[in-house]
Amino acid sequence: MNGSTVSIDHVSKHFGSFHALDDVNFTIKQGEFFSLLGPSGCGKTTLLRIIAGFEFPDDGAVLLDDKDIVPFPANKRPCNTVFQSYALFPHLSVYENVAFPLRLQKKDKKEIDEKVREYLHLVQLDQHMFKKPNQLSGGQRQRVAIARALINEPKVLLLDEPLSALDAKLRASLLLDLDALHDKIGITFIYVTHDQSEALAVSDRIAVMNQGKVLQVGTPFEIYESPATQFVAQFIGETNLFEATVAECVPYKNENGLEEFMCTCSVPELGKQTPLPTDSEEMAAGDKYMMVTDYDHTEPGQKVAFTIRPEKIRITTDIPDVHGRKDINVFKGIVEEPVYTGFQSKFYVRLENGAVLKVYQQHRNFLDDGPSIAWKDTVYVSWSAEDGYIVEDIEK
Repeated sequence: MNGSTVSIDHVSKHFGSFHALDDVNFTIKQGEFFSLLGPSGCGKTTLLRIIAGFEFPDDGAVLLDDKDIVPFPANKRPCNTVFQSYALFPHLSVYENVAFPLRLQKKDKKEIDEKVREYLHLVQLDQHMFKKPNQLSGGQRQRVAIARALINEPKVLLLDEPLSALDAKLRASLLLDLDALHDKIGITFIYVTHDQSEALAVSDRIAVMNQGKVLQVGTPFEIYESPATQFVAQFIGETNLFEATVAECVPYKNENGLEEFMCTCSVPELGKQTPLPTDSEEMAAGDKYMMVTDYDHTEPGQKVAFTIRPEKIRITTDIPDVHGRKDINVFKGIVEEPVYTGFQSKFYVRLENGAVLKVYQQHRNFLDDGPSIAWKDTVYVSWSAEDGYIVEDIEK
């Protein structure tokens, strides 16, 4: 790998009374494709600009391979930035735009020619090198900007929402190209985006930010499947989220041999579970509901939030056969709104206690999902306790 480790060491930044960054502290590994993800105004671009040297922190340090780079101006840092707006010279050809950084360094003509052709080939623009930027598509112009940023062989490439000006299909295509490019050159990529699907698709790890704070750092799988806060659960994808009270938690070993806790919780908005023919009296009578948490321990009586992803929920018109399992949650409801979207159907199901649950049903093969479910149908929604998740902080 050719990239650098980047450590954000307790960085804070204020603009007047506005706290853009509040004690941000994490490390980006060498050669990682790392995304800063969050809504507008969360601090992600400010943090990127501090790494680049366009802004300076009020407190803290930015370390590249354990060396603090805060005292150095932007042009003395081994980082290059790709902007949303391309920032190309309109009067220069593609070739000359990419060659510009090398000409500033007074490299000889042969070296410039070899490297420009190498990097234009890398971004698949060999056939366009003598065109002007206004003769290119938006995606091609962004590739020129990426080639120009890479030709100096930086240790870190900073990408500030580079795809947001493109249409959806072109954005998806260029995102895959960007991921493949990262695999080829092996340097550290730091990618700023507000689009959670982009971050999940290409990142090795993600930092989810809100209001100047980093709420969670983890792999896409960890961020999506095990959100650390209520904000993360709601911001990453779609979810159902309800307030709950923990009744008890019992430790157990998961399939990887790691200790987790199976918790029984009262969820007032969901009400009582639907009694099943095979239920014991204890299971049939309760208004309690089971889920998994991987926190160290959740105390009985603790107020928490409970989250379950819509695609984890099964929807049927018949009472599900759970084969005597007590870790399956079953509720009865009415389909309030069915939405067909082609590859899946979305159902908004109002439960007997009044809560509305979002349920997604993937379409695999033609008519392989049993009887169709329509508006006002009575249905049963069910899911495994292992797919539910406790989020300990309650955000008002």
